[in-house]
Amino acid sequence: MLVILSGVSGAGKDTITKELIKRMDNVISLPSYTSRNPRPGEEEGVQYHFITKQEFEKRIANNEFYEYDLHHENYYGTSRKLMNDKIASGKIIVKDIEVNGTENLIKLLKDETKLVTIFLRVEKEELRRRLINRGDNLSEAEIELRLGRLEYEETKIKLYDYMIKNDDFEKTVQLIMTIIENESRLENK
Repeated sequence: MLVILSGVSGAGKDTITKELIKRMDNVISLPSYTSRNPRPGEEEGVQYHFITKQEFEKRIANNEFYEYDLHHENYYGTSRKLMNDKIASGKIIVKDIEVNGTENLIKLLKDETKLVTIFLRVEKEELRRRLINRGDNLSEAEIELRLGRLEYEETKIKLYDYMIKNDDFEKTVQLIMTIIENESRLENK
């Protein structure tokens, strides 16, 4: 089963994914590839696989991604090989993907694997606060770029099976754990 978490930059996707992995034995993550530089505390192969734009474009040309997108001037994409290997393991994969990537994966995988899509919603002012406080040293222009993406991403909410307002971390984690458990039971019937 593939669980897709989406939401704008700062919605809490990475933090929630880490917590799900800690609390649920059968849950693993699938790091995307990206051409952006690592943030403080990020490790190669944990949050992302960090490669150059040139390497990313070479992999695009070789059809190595299920989906990819240019987002905030950097590429992000899902490796076909890594995804297929993780799906074959029988584990539940939690994947952070933006809305265009989600739309592509739904089209590509809906008949092959169980997909559960969750959109994390955050109010604009809370999102601004998170972006300022998360330690990326974003400029005001970069913060506005990410906030500007909010409206576009919210127009895609109808793609998702679930929409959760992420204003209480523990409640959000508990809701997603319940969704995963229920969807897993449905899949195994």
